[in-house]
Amino acid sequence: MSEFPARKKLKPSSGEAQERLDWRKRKAEKKEQKRKWKEAKLIEQLEKQNQAKAEEEKMQQQCQEEEEPKAEGRLYTVSIALPGSVLDNAQSPELRTYLAGQIARACAVFCVDEVVIFDEQGEDTRTVQGEFKGVGKKGQACVQLARILQYLECPQYLRKAFFPKHSDLEFAGVLNPLDSPHHMRIDEEMEFREGVVLARPCKARKGSFVNCGMRKEVQIDKQLQPGLRVTVRLLHKNQKPGSRVHCGVVVAPHVPRTEGGLYWGYSVRLASCLSAVMTECPFKDGYDLTIGTSERGSDADQTPLPPFRHMLVVFGGLKGLEESVATDPNLDVTDPGVLFDLYLNTCPGQGSRTIRTEEAILITLSSLRPKIATSDHNKR
Repeated sequence: MSEFPARKKLKPSSGEAQERLDWRKRKAEKKEQKRKWKEAKLIEQLEKQNQAKAEEEKMQQQCQEEEEPKAEGRLYTVSIALPGSVLDNAQSPELRTYLAGQIARACAVFCVDEVVIFDEQGEDTRTVQGEFKGVGKKGQACVQLARILQYLECPQYLRKAFFPKHSDLEFAGVLNPLDSPHHMRIDEEMEFREGVVLARPCKARKGSFVNCGMRKEVQIDKQLQPGLRVTVRLLHKNQKPGSRVHCGVVVAPHVPRTEGGLYWGYSVRLASCLSAVMTECPFKDGYDLTIGTSERGSDADQTPLPPFRHMLVVFGGLKGLEESVATDPNLDVTDPGVLFDLYLNTCPGQGSRTIRTEEAILITLSSLRPKIATSDHNKR
């Protein structure tokens, strides 16, 4: 037997038992509170996800509605084509630049949508990544003319992003601005704006940020490559008060013209020869009305314009369209008139032996303007 007697278990007092019960109760209450907190947090996360999904669906639906074609606006286009050799008629770099500025102003005034510069000297120039070699030498006149036209068409707040310092643009700063509708001031309110996609990080399921020349940046509906020029439709109705950015969606460049009836600048295209002007047409069905200009053509005042959707007016260089046809390796004709639907003389009875190309553009577009306005463009 053990020397020490076995100890008896002491029964807890009523106070200790009550304290233990209270501790268990508090523990259960804390556990219940924690469970409810987790449920509330989960519900909050689900609500946020559903709200984000609803906003995304609403944005997609709104984009689809806005992308639907509307009957308003201008559906037809006007294109002109001219040889880059017209710059060779200028005697200095300053005059070459000013000549290009005159052509750009004429295109803006008469709402030209596309300018095609074709080569008649065998340069085969298809890009503006060239160098001007100087007056008196065989320089890349097509490249210089295209670069100056693009520079003037670009809104001022975007030029730094798209046009690095170049000798072709040395005197472009003294040219008269186009002041087209898409060249907007910083506080000007309009449905559409041109912008450049910024290299700024954005959240998942959120679009890129775009500089549209406003005090605030614009966040669009999709993520695009930085440095890309885009046309943005601003969503003023969805703008939250006090927001740090504007809301917008990316649209096709033709939407301001086809839906809003706005003139939205011109595009510039280079062609290797006269025949490439028509064979490389960017429109699906090509140009349905082509017009050649020459003093040997028919009287434009007596010639009505047929209905059209895409009209092209071609101008000759220093020696006329005959020289352009003669230097084209793809053409076997000698008469330029057979290449066009209409071959017009837009200044009959001229008092000068020659009309310069920049003058011919103004005269021709001025003569055709009332015919274009009254033509029924919906028949084709």
